[in-house]
Amino acid sequence: MGQLLRVQNFMVSSDGFGTGEGQSLERPFGHADPAAMFSWAGATASWPNRTDPGGSRGLDDYLTRDFHRNIGAEIMGRNKFGPQRGPWENEEWKGWWGDEPPFHTPVFVLTHHPRPSFTLSDTTFHFVDADPATALARAKEAAQGKDVRLGGGATTIREFLDADLVDTLHVAVSPVKLGAGVKLWDSPDELLDRFHRDVVPSPSGKVTHHLYWRK
Repeated sequence: MGQLLRVQNFMVSSDGFGTGEGQSLERPFGHADPAAMFSWAGATASWPNRTDPGGSRGLDDYLTRDFHRNIGAEIMGRNKFGPQRGPWENEEWKGWWGDEPPFHTPVFVLTHHPRPSFTLSDTTFHFVDADPATALARAKEAAQGKDVRLGGGATTIREFLDADLVDTLHVAVSPVKLGAGVKLWDSPDELLDRFHRDVVPSPSGKVTHHLYWRK
C-alpha cells in the first residue's frame, strides 16, 4: 500500500470536540480534562509514562503500542505544538513535552509563521507554511519509507480529510461532553462516504474505538 497517513489514538468527546475552549500554557486542552479523555490509554501496560508494574492488556493496550509502529514522521498543527498565536513572541518555547518529546521522529508543525528547526533528543521539529499535500510530501520524504502520523489537532485532521489525504484513522470517543471547543465532527458517520468503519467498545468501558480505513 505504500506509505500511509495515519491518525492514531486521537481522542474526542461524545459531542465531537478534540479540545476544549481556553487553551493556554497551563491547560493544553483548554477546559477539557485530559486525564478523563486519556484514561483508557493511561491504564494500559504499554502506556509510556507508566511508573508502576501492571496495567491492562487487550485492545486498549494494542492500540497504545501501535502508536509508534512503522511511523517515520509526524505532522501536527501549530496549536498542538503550543498555545501561541500569530508571530512567535518567544522562540525559547520548545513545546509541552520537555527535553524528551514522545515522537522520536521528524515532526512537521504547520504554521503561517515559520521559525528555525530545532532538535530535542531524537525529535526534530520543522515549522512549515504549506498546504496539506505539500506538507505530507515533505513528511513522507523524511519518513524514509515508513508511514506518517497525523497527530492533530482536530482542525488539522479536518484539513487533511478535506484534502482526501488520510488513509486510516483511530478515534477514541469518550463519554465526556465538552459543549464547546475545537470540533472534529458533528457525527462519526460523516466519514462513511470515504471510509469503512468498525466500532469497538473499549474493554475498560471508558471509550469507544472508531477504526476507519479508506474504501
